[in-house]
Amino acid sequence: MADLFDALPGLEVPVGAIAKSLASLWDDAASSGKPAPTVEDSRATQINLVLHLGLNTTFEDAKTQFETAAHFAMRYPSRVVVLCPLQEDDKSTTMRAKVYGECAIGKSKQDKRCCEFVILSYPRSFRQYLESEVSICISSDLPLYYWPHRFSANANLADYRYLLTKAKRILIDSSTSPREALSYPWPKPEAVRDLASARLLHVRQAIGQFLSRYSPQALTDNLTGVSVEHGEKLMAEGYALLAWAKDRILACGSNQAEFSVKERAHSPELFLSLRFTYSNSQSFVWTADLKIGHSHFEADFKTAKTSLDAAAKLLKPEDSLSEAMFF
Repeated sequence: MADLFDALPGLEVPVGAIAKSLASLWDDAASSGKPAPTVEDSRATQINLVLHLGLNTTFEDAKTQFETAAHFAMRYPSRVVVLCPLQEDDKSTTMRAKVYGECAIGKSKQDKRCCEFVILSYPRSFRQYLESEVSICISSDLPLYYWPHRFSANANLADYRYLLTKAKRILIDSSTSPREALSYPWPKPEAVRDLASARLLHVRQAIGQFLSRYSPQALTDNLTGVSVEHGEKLMAEGYALLAWAKDRILACGSNQAEFSVKERAHSPELFLSLRFTYSNSQSFVWTADLKIGHSHFEADFKTAKTSLDAAAKLLKPEDSLSEAMFF
């Protein structure tokens, strides 16, 4: 896991000199003619984001999540702290730190977007000092968002109570988390958000807009089942879509329907569908191939049959982060 820390970009600095090193990093960038934040820009930081890479994280996966956080931070000025725990631990292993900053110019010179990272590698024997180090790296007067990624077991997060209780939102991805992550007794369950559900924002909006033309009674009378089918790469999204549909159906006053989710054999890997089954002649089904961005509605609620093609897509990773954080 030491190589994971080495694989991420940044300049290695003494752990006790992180703040000074960040300032020096921007000074060096400015002196070499590269984009750098002004004093006013540096004060524009809006949030703290802690990305905690689990021991199951691969090198390429770590780089992908780092890039996602960087794209997010370009839109929402952030101090991002990336935590890299070590697989092996011995008395000679110590905590290591890197700093990284990047700025880009938008449509004008005044449209300057900057992100700022602190990357910490730590052995488990240093776990007792980690919270103190994180508290030094973040801005204490700004909200904290905690993103644990690829932890093998929820119990492994129990040691990080400072982050779990201080965070305004805890961001998990049920596609890479243990199945019981959503039902785990988090210290602040109301703060937990699933990135798999966030990725479905456009899908939920499209289905909701289509069904809004019908009354709640028309949708729930004689409803016997709600089912979701998914391709092999959308199991987490399939469960998230079913959870949303169940919540909406129950809100409409129906509690008689059975809810189910399963993988659809021989389907495209990004296939997803939602079907309502009725005891009479009514019907509703939405199907989509999210790889090509196409979906199709078929509905019959006694008044008239409706058939409609529509665009469908998953949110980009950085957009999913903002959806899960702020909404």
